[in-house]
Amino acid sequence: MKIVLLSLAYLLILFWEHQKPLRSVTQPKIPRLVKNLALGALASLALRLTFYSGLLELCGWTGQKGIGLLNTFSLPSWGRTVFAFLALDYTLYLWHWLNHKWNFLWRFHNVHHVDLDLDVSTAARFHVGEILLSAGPRALEILVFGIRAQDTLLYDAVVMAAVHFHHSNIRLPFAAEKTLNFLVVTPRMHGIHHSVAREETDSNFSSVFSFWDRVHGSFRWDVPQSQITIGVPSYRDPSEITLFKSLLLPLRPPRPR
Repeated sequence: MKIVLLSLAYLLILFWEHQKPLRSVTQPKIPRLVKNLALGALASLALRLTFYSGLLELCGWTGQKGIGLLNTFSLPSWGRTVFAFLALDYTLYLWHWLNHKWNFLWRFHNVHHVDLDLDVSTAARFHVGEILLSAGPRALEILVFGIRAQDTLLYDAVVMAAVHFHHSNIRLPFAAEKTLNFLVVTPRMHGIHHSVAREETDSNFSSVFSFWDRVHGSFRWDVPQSQITIGVPSYRDPSEITLFKSLLLPLRPPRPR
């Protein structure tokens, strides 16, 4: 049932993108969709076969041993969930920021940004190396905060929905989206992050809640979507970002951003 609901939601977003696109499409839709979903499937499968079950076991172990802030202080169950959600979302902001600032991590994260259009399929376009590397920070978060397995699963479900939403190419009424953006990341906000302009790419790092960018001064809302070119300046040729070449991209000499 879960797979059916997710598939229906995905098809609904695809239909919405087709009917009311936020940005003009520059590349054929179906080949991009297949390529991006293939990259996402490889990354997801690799994580599930390696670290994910171990991360959930680590959650149980920290609880048994009383390790982490949430296992030190007495909070009601709902309070633990709220604290864990905010902690995971804030540290994901920091991890995303670090992926842009540290050249080693950018080699992998660049695979996500070289997409020449931005839509719901881009939400799956992450290199397997980036996803596996992200297990390290997650383990550290679990140890420091003492996050329970159910709170980890809840956050992962919400952030997946949020990532698909704000990567989508759906046009919402401007006033409604601006109001929504006071709390959560929206398509217009994240579209600026995927711009070829470095000063725009280095903004809007949040995943679920948008206020982390406001707190850190990295929030931008001042660029019209019609003025945004999606992608990375040094990767404008579609033949250079095929599925196979995207997988090899982190191993190639980096190009100027």
